Amino acid sequence: MIFATFFSLLQAQKGAVPQGGPMWGMPIMMIAIFGIFYLLIIMPQRKKQKKHMQMVEDLKSGDQIITTAGIYGTVMGVQKDRIELKIAANVKIDIVKSAVGVILGSGEKPEVR
Repeated sequence: MIFATFFSLLQAQKGAVPQGGPMWGMPIMMIAIFGIFYLLIIMPQRKKQKKHMQMVEDLKSGDQIITTAGIYGTVMGVQKDRIELKIAANVKIDIVKSAVGVILGSGEKPEVR
């Protein structure tokens, strides 16, 4: 019943003359929306990501970091794709570079709240 009504409405509108603006208005509007979206969201996120990746690449032994999982540690060694992290006395773990959340600096103590 619903489909029949919908189909009959479509058939009745076939002969109708389209009302509205020119056809090139919609693509220009879509391009403008994408441009605004790119400028406000994508570009700042890329800039932030590049800055973070550069900071991770500049890590050296002795730097203190917090991982994305919330683990505090001191960098003991840096390899191509991972970092050796000392999290306690005689406890070292390997993490991937992308797991670095915050770089506290060299010898800096985290502020406890």
